[in-house]
Amino acid sequence: MEPANHFTVLRRYWRLLVGCTLAALVVGWLLTPTGDTVDNAKWKCKVAITPVAGAGDTVRADQVLSYAQGADVAAATAKAVGIADASEVIARRTVTADSPQMLTIATTGPTKQSCSDLATAYSAAIIKGYSDESARSAAETIKKLQAQADTQQQQLNEIQAQFNRSSAADQPKLQPKLTAAATSLTTTLTTISKLANSAQTDAIQQWGSIDARQGTSNLLSSPSRSVRLVLAVVLGLALGVVAALMLSRMDTKLRSRNAVEEAFNLPVIGEVPHLSRRQRRVREPLVRGRPSDPAAEAYRSLRSTLLLTGPDTLARPAGGEDRDPARTASRRLAEPAPVVLVASGGSRDGRTITIANLAAALAETGREVLVLDCDFRHPQLHTHLGVGDGPGMAELLSGERLGELDDLVRPTNVDGVSLITGGNTTAYPAALVLRAGEVLRRARRHADVILVDTSPLLHANDAYDLVQHADAVLVTVRSGNVTPEQADRVAELLSRTGVPVAGVALLGTYGPSGGRRRAPAGGSGASGPAGRGGAQSAAPPRQTGPAGSAADRGSERPGELGGGRTTPSWARRPAEAEGGGNGHRPAGATGATDDGQGEPALLREAEER
Repeated sequence: MEPANHFTVLRRYWRLLVGCTLAALVVGWLLTPTGDTVDNAKWKCKVAITPVAGAGDTVRADQVLSYAQGADVAAATAKAVGIADASEVIARRTVTADSPQMLTIATTGPTKQSCSDLATAYSAAIIKGYSDESARSAAETIKKLQAQADTQQQQLNEIQAQFNRSSAADQPKLQPKLTAAATSLTTTLTTISKLANSAQTDAIQQWGSIDARQGTSNLLSSPSRSVRLVLAVVLGLALGVVAALMLSRMDTKLRSRNAVEEAFNLPVIGEVPHLSRRQRRVREPLVRGRPSDPAAEAYRSLRSTLLLTGPDTLARPAGGEDRDPARTASRRLAEPAPVVLVASGGSRDGRTITIANLAAALAETGREVLVLDCDFRHPQLHTHLGVGDGPGMAELLSGERLGELDDLVRPTNVDGVSLITGGNTTAYPAALVLRAGEVLRRARRHADVILVDTSPLLHANDAYDLVQHADAVLVTVRSGNVTPEQADRVAELLSRTGVPVAGVALLGTYGPSGGRRRAPAGGSGASGPAGRGGAQSAAPPRQTGPAGSAADRGSERPGELGGGRTTPSWARRPAEAEGGGNGHRPAGATGATDDGQGEPALLREAEER
């Protein structure tokens, strides 16, 4: 994916980015203590404690470790270093037994000196406290042993007195008892002496010097609320970017020109940029309300492409300043106006707004445009063209007011554009289009171009019944609103009708959506759905009435119009299906053909402009 496409994806999922960022900000705020605290992990100090020489047999490492982790040592250390709360000392120290004869104390602090002072004070508190505990324990033991020694001394004295009173023959019998009693007393007195000596010195000692090193504190471990909130925003934004890119990968909806052309097998002849909420609130065509807006220029480009490559009657120059009613009526009788059906696969594809703006753009060229709202389920054209609701196409097609077509043509807020609204239908919408052929035949004499709005192809059958009466079809697609399967179904439905398809108008793009893949020189040009079923055959150009007779056309090559203008493959139709040159296509006509002439040069020039 190109970098520009990444920014397009992020712009599309901006709500997800904002949501992830706000969520991370809230979590960071809740998990961070109020205010800025001191970073106690900036420095780390270690000190080792071992038994003193000769005390290895009497000092037990598990007892020392248990005592070192107690609250008494923490309280003594806090008092020594001037810390009010002993829990802070407990949070900043770690005591582990590296071996049966060595304990390691690790402390942390914001500065090297504070960390070293805490390690020194904690080590001293352990040594003094454990030594005091050892001395008290030794004193109690000595007291017990002294009582035991007094008893042994009394027993020894009694045996000695008995030995002295006995005869020389009995003394050998008493000698073992006398020796054993003396040995026991000696052992007890020796133990008392050792305990007395050990109680006068410390049982454990600090081994080596304090090892002070700078900690691994960084921004991630910083306790500062402001720093952590900034990190939360960055992490939330990064999570949102990853989520947006993953969703974009999983999203199969059509968004780019290349994807739309591949799915529909039709050329994209117009790209309209995404409209802001302010632009969507404008209740009139952008071509009229905001003529310099990029979206308005996109609709004008769509108009130019249709005029360059559309049916011959659509490409016919406008009447100009010659507005004589008699001449206009005679011309329209001889050359009926072309009917362009604007269709879409589903709802919210911008079909109605495209018709309104395309009508305004065509009116700028001096053409009289008549818009027919045949979307009987959700008629909305009257709101875009500033026309009130009232009787219209529903009444005409139902036969209620069939003879009053002139009375139902209503002017709009755009000069040169008139409208027949959807009307107020009481019948089933699908039944109304049965008389569409007669109404469209009469409507062709009221304007230079007829634009028809209808229901979505995939939601109703109305458009499928109306398309047989049209000279060309323009498909509208909103970016991100159609899947490839839906696009393939729309193309399949249109291919069955045989009506030339002008191409696709892609709406809601956020920028260039990809370059157009062109056929090589001399190859076949862009073809409509009629070409999906296989090879297409060349067809003679359509007759356009007095503007060009069949004999004049016969001298031209198939697919070539007067003045060197090449008709694209989708616009070529069999001459026998033209119905006498009145621009009306009878049902059952054959589909679009392709003579291999390739994409017209004028179309390429228009797209490049």
